Amino acid sequence: MSPPQLNKTYDPQDVEKRWGQFWIDHNLFTPKIEGPEHAYAIVIPPPNVTGSLHIGHALNSTLQDILIRWKRMQGHKTLWLPGTDHAGIATQNVVERQLMAEGSSREHIGRQAFIERVWKWKEQSGDTIIEQLKQLGASCDWSRQRFTLDEGLSQAVREVFVALYDEGLIYRGERLINWCPRCLTALSDIEVEHETVKGKLYHIHYPVKEKPDSFLTIATTRPETMLGDTAIAVHPEDPRYSHLIGKYIDVPLTTRTIPIVGDSILVDREFGTGAVKITPACDFNDEEAGKRLNLPSKSIFDHRAQIDTELFEPEDIDSDLKNRIHGKSEQEARKLVVEALENNEFLQKVEDHTMAIGKCYRCKTVVLPYPSPQWFVKIQPLADPAIEAVESGKIRIIPDSWKGNYFGWMRNIKDWCISRQIWWGHQIPAWYCTACNIDHLHFSKNPHASQQDQTTPLEASTMSGFIASDAIPIVSRITPTACSRCGGSDLRQDPDVLDTWFSSSLWPFSTLGWPNNHVDLKTFYPTATLVTGLDILFFWVARMIMMGLKFTKGVPFRDVYIHALVRDAEGQKMSKSKGNVINPLTKMQEYGTDALRFTLASMASPGRDIKLAEGRIEGYRNFVTKIWNAARFIALYGDGARKALPVSARSFADQWILSRLNHTIRDCTHYLEEYRFDHATSALYQFLWHEYCDWYIELVKPAFHDPQSEDAQSTRHTLFESFEIIQRLLHPFMPFLSEELWQAFPHSGTSIVTQPFPLEEKDWDSQTIEQDFHIFEQFVNASRTSRALLNCSPVQPMAFWGTSTSPQERTTLNTWKPYIVHLARGTVTLTETDTWSTQNVLRLVMGSITVGTTIDQEIDLQRAVARLQKQAQEKHKEATRLQARLASKNFTDKAEPDVIRESQTRLTALNEELALLASSEAQLSSILG
Repeated sequence: MSPPQLNKTYDPQDVEKRWGQFWIDHNLFTPKIEGPEHAYAIVIPPPNVTGSLHIGHALNSTLQDILIRWKRMQGHKTLWLPGTDHAGIATQNVVERQLMAEGSSREHIGRQAFIERVWKWKEQSGDTIIEQLKQLGASCDWSRQRFTLDEGLSQAVREVFVALYDEGLIYRGERLINWCPRCLTALSDIEVEHETVKGKLYHIHYPVKEKPDSFLTIATTRPETMLGDTAIAVHPEDPRYSHLIGKYIDVPLTTRTIPIVGDSILVDREFGTGAVKITPACDFNDEEAGKRLNLPSKSIFDHRAQIDTELFEPEDIDSDLKNRIHGKSEQEARKLVVEALENNEFLQKVEDHTMAIGKCYRCKTVVLPYPSPQWFVKIQPLADPAIEAVESGKIRIIPDSWKGNYFGWMRNIKDWCISRQIWWGHQIPAWYCTACNIDHLHFSKNPHASQQDQTTPLEASTMSGFIASDAIPIVSRITPTACSRCGGSDLRQDPDVLDTWFSSSLWPFSTLGWPNNHVDLKTFYPTATLVTGLDILFFWVARMIMMGLKFTKGVPFRDVYIHALVRDAEGQKMSKSKGNVINPLTKMQEYGTDALRFTLASMASPGRDIKLAEGRIEGYRNFVTKIWNAARFIALYGDGARKALPVSARSFADQWILSRLNHTIRDCTHYLEEYRFDHATSALYQFLWHEYCDWYIELVKPAFHDPQSEDAQSTRHTLFESFEIIQRLLHPFMPFLSEELWQAFPHSGTSIVTQPFPLEEKDWDSQTIEQDFHIFEQFVNASRTSRALLNCSPVQPMAFWGTSTSPQERTTLNTWKPYIVHLARGTVTLTETDTWSTQNVLRLVMGSITVGTTIDQEIDLQRAVARLQKQAQEKHKEATRLQARLASKNFTDKAEPDVIRESQTRLTALNEELALLASSEAQLSSILG
């Protein structure tokens, strides 16, 4: 096969499009079920169907693809199963905005028509992120693509719901939940974004009953909620207030009296006044306190976060204030209540206060803690086995440091609210007989609804509150036709849909065919690895573990690898408002996909967020160029016979590069096994850029002075052999470049995708050759340093002398002398001892080696000394900074061991460089006189 004709420059857009389609056309990502090979499966964390590839997706998918390509090349039966999440609220909002732009609404067209409209949108736009993942090079089996609302997954969802309900692990009840008054639905904790804002802290006097002029001062950020207070709590051991426990206190602006109670859990004696109001219907902590203390719950808001005075007792508050606050938003009511408190001398003071508020992740509306009838999963019986699975090592969490977070959350887990008051999603498989629930269901005609939707619960599109929490449901795997209790046929399905995370929690096994005994389930379950971010460890990963253990009697995956978050170059969270968002698609277009992938993998250090600077991507684009240029060199000299000599008969340069390649294969394999993507890429980069390109390719150039010589034929063989292995080693990280180069050079097979991952060759290891190379490298580096210190150009002839205090090293230098002459670009004289003239000679000592060079009269020594002094100053500053960092207990206690080692290594190198600069300056200054 003739050597390839490679373009002068690498064109990533052309290469990526061509090979991306080639892989799909040839079904290279679809595993063969038959065969004895060990299975290795990953299920993709399903991105929202509304989504577009962001930098977090790019990192997550790159790491998964590295693993799956690596395992595929190792001969495993690999499956990377793709799919998307129906993303209930997010998708519904997208289509609602479309209807709004058309002057319509979901209420106007009715539920069935709206759902059909969303499916139509999904067919037209729902695969956007899938196509973008293909651009990234994701080697998923696209023939197995799943969707959380497809038929098979819907069957699994209904099976799980009914089974849990039958066991008493799903129930319906009224509790405080996160409520979005704009989307008019319950939200999971992960759907609430917390934001720090500047607010006010209001200090309010509460008069103690039957004690004139005696009061407790309560500090609150939400004074309007005092209208729902049901107790004041103090610490039972607080001497200021303990004598008041059991007495009563008046709620300002109302006629109500509430008790003073003792509670050591809710009250922090050192914070605020040491007394707190308890409003169970308005705060999650207060709700827990209310349950502990058996307090009533008093609602004051309606489902649109407006004050609803119809919930009050008739004489609770002054009628004038009652009328003024009715129907007002929380902020509007707050102004009116504060004004009334001030007028009635209940307001002691108001302070500026920084506080956290929760906002809906979709519409950014402030979330309201709201008591509402909802469906819940009784979670503790599911959590206990999931805790044991991690404790026993059945599931590994990597890095290990995140296990504490997992256990902390799981041991304090609360029942899971799984119902949502929207239309797009898995409608809850529960029906209500109107005859059996005549007092618990409230219906009305919707003038805008279709005939099918005419007799639905009042505002069923937005609320479940019109179905009382004690209504009796019929929960069934199939749609019932008659009531099992009375035989009635007027059945109404619960209008709520399930939390998106409910279907996602079944993802590892539902996508493989469960509850049917599908061949994919038998072959690929449990899956091997889950790659995910810390932000969904609890909300998704933990729930998958719970559901997997419950319904498959086994873990859903063996390893959970938690990657870092991607931030901007300054460590700030990326956001559109800050203007610091890095669009991966733009960077893929600008620098090439392989450069972006390699960048992200190189920065995936456990426990450290990624500070992504564009310069890093550009740097790895240069790395791609370096590899491409190496390929062009090999192609240039590749035309001719190739001869495969035994390794021991090959040149020193060939033996050295094969030994170093062996080390790199071992290191890369080990680091991938440990999920150290950063170390694996570092090993590849160090070998390819510095050892292969900077040293080896330069060393072998003289071999081609006679292209037909045996030396040239052997070198040509080693170049082709090593470069083919390098492409296979590089492939999981840079799939497009490696495929292009592998196809361009002599090869066997359809694609590099299915080629074996490199294995070490025992006879390639040569500690002796590597030790000899280190001696040679020191000499060449010393000669190059001499040039730099004296400001001599690389092509300027120079005379070098060299020796070593070690006889063995002197022998090595003589053996490698032809290479030294080639790279030193001058005459080289090797001597037994340092007997050179002391006049006009610059000596550099590196370890046991001394290299001297004659200082030409044309060299400006004063400028050379000034340059040395400037370099020394810069390096001294860096060394001082590193010394201070390493002396800081704050740094050594918090930094990762790898970071500390990097700093120590750099400091050692700087001290060696400073010693060399000091010696050189002293010698040149002496010559100057």
